[in-house]
Amino acid sequence: MPTLVLSPRYSEDSKVLRLAAGRAGWRAERLGGWRAPAQLRGRDVALYGEATFVEVIAAQLGVGLIDAPPDWLPNLPERHLHRKVDMSTLAEVRGSLARRPAFVKPADGRKGFEGRVYGSPADLPDAVPGDTPVLVGEPVEWEVEYRCHVLDGEVVAMSPYLRDGELALTQDGRWEAPWDAEAREYAGALLAEVPLAPAIVVDVGLVKGRGWAVVEANAAWGAGLYGCDPAAVLRVLARACAPAPSDRAWTTAPVDLDGDPEGERPVG
Repeated sequence: MPTLVLSPRYSEDSKVLRLAAGRAGWRAERLGGWRAPAQLRGRDVALYGEATFVEVIAAQLGVGLIDAPPDWLPNLPERHLHRKVDMSTLAEVRGSLARRPAFVKPADGRKGFEGRVYGSPADLPDAVPGDTPVLVGEPVEWEVEYRCHVLDGEVVAMSPYLRDGELALTQDGRWEAPWDAEAREYAGALLAEVPLAPAIVVDVGLVKGRGWAVVEANAAWGAGLYGCDPAAVLRVLARACAPAPSDRAWTTAPVDLDGDPEGERPVG
C-alpha cells in the first residue's frame, strides 16, 4: 500500500483524504516542513498539497509527477472549448487588455496569481515577471462546472463545484447540480477523443448558449475534492505519483532543489 504524504497545511481536503487512507489500509504522514524524512525514500507514496510543496518533496524522494502540459488546453479542438484560448506571456497580455477584457491564469498550474477575467492592464499583478507564461481565454459564462478525477481514461470520481459562479453546495453540505448525467456523458466523449494523462483532474462545464466544454486540467496532487469520493481520489493520486516509462509525455520535470530555498526547510 502507498503512503499518503500530506503538506503541513491542514486543509479540509487533506483531512478527508487522511481519513480515507486509514479506511483503505494506507499509512499517512503529514510533514511538518519541506524536507522529506529519510524513511520515505524508496517507498511508494501518494503526495498531496500545494503545488510547490509537492514538487519539492517529489524531487527529494526521486518521485515523478504526472500532469498535463501547459499547452494542453489551448491545443484542444474548438468543439471542446467553445471559446478562444491561447498561450501567451503576461507582458503580451498587458498590451492586449488595453483593447478588450480576457480571462488570464498562470499556464503552469501554480497559483502565482488569481485566474479570472481582467479588464485592464492595471488589474494584473505587478510583482509577476512579464515573461511568465499564461493562458488567455475569451470570457464566457459557465452555467455549471464539474470536477472529474480521471484514471487511465475513466472518470472515477466526479462532483459539481460551481453553479452560476457560486459554490454548488447545499445548506446541508451536499454538492449538487442537475446536470450529472450530461456532465458524465460529455466527459466520456472527451476522453474517447482527446489524449489525456493517465492520472489527472479535468474540469468540464456548460458554457451558456454554447454547450459542454473543458474548463481546464489540473494536477491531481494539488486539486480540491469538492464532493468527489476520496477513496477514488486516492487511486488517482497513487497513479499520478508513479509514472511509468510510457508516461514520459505527461511527467513533469523535477524542480531544481539547489535554487529552491523551500527544499532546505527542516521537518518540524
